[in-house]
Amino acid sequence: MGKTAAITGAASGIGQAAARRLLEAGWTVFGLDVAQGRLDAVARDFADHRDRFKPIVCDVADATRVVAAFAEIGLVSPLLNALVCCAGVLRSGLMEAMPVEEFDRVFNVNARGTWLCAREALPLLRRAAVPEDPSRIVLLSSVAALRPKIVSGAYAASKAAVSQLCRVMAAEWAPSGVLVNALAPGTVDTPMVQAMADPSVGKGYRPSGVSPVGRIAQADDVVDVMMFLLSDGARYVTGTTIPVDGGTQAAFIPPGSR
Repeated sequence: MGKTAAITGAASGIGQAAARRLLEAGWTVFGLDVAQGRLDAVARDFADHRDRFKPIVCDVADATRVVAAFAEIGLVSPLLNALVCCAGVLRSGLMEAMPVEEFDRVFNVNARGTWLCAREALPLLRRAAVPEDPSRIVLLSSVAALRPKIVSGAYAASKAAVSQLCRVMAAEWAPSGVLVNALAPGTVDTPMVQAMADPSVGKGYRPSGVSPVGRIAQADDVVDVMMFLLSDGARYVTGTTIPVDGGTQAAFIPPGSR
């Protein structure tokens, strides 16, 4: 029998790429996203896998909706082999000028929403876990959690929170057969990052840009590492945040030095 995953933020960027890769590998995927229109478009894009892609509208910042979404998943599939938390928002601006509601939205989606989804998925993940094949949770942190920068302080802090949640959940849930890890991408060519190029939206935001390996990441670069964490080869890996940034945070490269 094929495996089953729930992916948040499944209608865009890394979440969409993850859903596609798992569907191609034979998984059943519950795709959660806040945007009905984008979910409908992705479902059409995944037409070849329509019997295994289950779209669910869910704002991860809404605790009531998260509880309902995972209850819905449990009615269809009492076993969940993996949860992949890709839902996230980016709001930029100097700390002194950021509106309270924007700061709260960043934390409510990126940190609180990640915790809510992991908490509600946990019973289904525990039910699926066996000693030789633990269940998996993969969270999306960011290189900003490891090397913050100005104008995106709230985002960096929320992603640092994700990495710390990863460590604590990993230690608490390992005895019941659930492994928890996080990925920390650098700049990835996604709709969220592309939107920040608009000065009226970005408010001075600057992406980490081209990495030392000479390019920015594509979503599939991140999904490649995610697939390792979901594989048998990572059955003894938990509590980590793995940079997927082409060396962006490894060392500072002064402008003009290359």
